[in-house]
Amino acid sequence: MPELPEVEVVRKSLDKKIKQKKVKKVIIRNRNLRYKIPLNFESFLKNQKIIKVERFSKYLILHISNKTYCLLHLGMSGTVHLVSNNDKTLITNTSFYSNPILPKKHNHVEIIFEDLKLIYNDPRRFGFFQIIDNDFELKKRFAHLGPEPFSKKFNIRYILSLFKGKKKNIKNFLLDQYFVSGIGNIYASEILFLCKINPSKKVSKLKKKDCQKIINFSKKVLLYAIKKGGSTIRDFKSTSGKKGNFQKKFKVYERGGLKCKRGQCEGIIKKKTISMRSTFYCNICQK
Repeated sequence: MPELPEVEVVRKSLDKKIKQKKVKKVIIRNRNLRYKIPLNFESFLKNQKIIKVERFSKYLILHISNKTYCLLHLGMSGTVHLVSNNDKTLITNTSFYSNPILPKKHNHVEIIFEDLKLIYNDPRRFGFFQIIDNDFELKKRFAHLGPEPFSKKFNIRYILSLFKGKKKNIKNFLLDQYFVSGIGNIYASEILFLCKINPSKKVSKLKKKDCQKIINFSKKVLLYAIKKGGSTIRDFKSTSGKKGNFQKKFKVYERGGLKCKRGQCEGIIKKKTISMRSTFYCNICQK
């Protein structure tokens, strides 16, 4: 599943390409995504401008000119493609799991502008579009989610209050979107490596300085991943045609059996399953 950095790369791509563009037509080829696309979706978007594209956690937020919103979540396999109306061979991948080949049978939604079209492709159909009527409903939609790692609310007081007396391990906490929004499996492993914290460690055993490290390195890792264009899994490319490069900087993820990259550490990167998710860590320097 795309994590916060990959969705941010998509957001930047879309904001650059479709901001202030007017929707000419919407074609729905399959309404049966995670949530069924409403019957009024085409009329909702037609003749409206996309004012800007924002993001919260792993959600893309399209601001519509009639002061409503369209949410887009990529699910497990959703991809967004921008295709020139003048040259059908010019396909621009903007998403995390993307492929130079666009299998048409999975093209479920097309949003057509004057000079290009946005195609949503999703083989597994876990992604979704959702209409949000106003600011209150948008805020309500995200009320169940925790703060983003970049938020001022993600602070030492917040973390200590939630960790107190809990038996849950730190890896599961970082993956819990009710605790913090946007961190997934890749970045949880990378963050904990930099913190020198074992992913199986109970949060109640963490010291205050450990919690501060989690705050600091969460921001640092995610910002660096965004700068590098996200992590390429399969064949990710941005709208400029560049692949994500953060996977070249992985310290532990997908490095099971290899030597630890931390200077002077003689540890080996181990792989184990925590809550059905592959977890990577150093057997020596992560305590």
